[in-house]
Amino acid sequence: MSKRNTRSILEEISQVIPQTHKESLIESRAGHVISSAINLIDMLHESYDQETAGELTRRLVNSIKSGDPAKFERGIRRVLQNKNEN
Repeated sequence: MSKRNTRSILEEISQVIPQTHKESLIESRAGHVISSAINLIDMLHESYDQETAGELTRRLVNSIKSGDPAKFERGIRRVLQNKNEN
């Protein structure tokens, strides 16, 4: 059975956008991602103690740098486990 190639709607839209508008699209997406990350970091600091929020913030940044979301996910799981044990 052959594997069916499918693309997401975002991939389709990205290919339709003229090259001159790609820079605007990149700028817009970056702005949204950065705003979301800032909001998430604020939420971490509101939800956890300073040490835990700092650790999760560090993991978030490292996950983005390395391209490995599992680093942040492991940190959240560890926080939840510690919270349930106490």
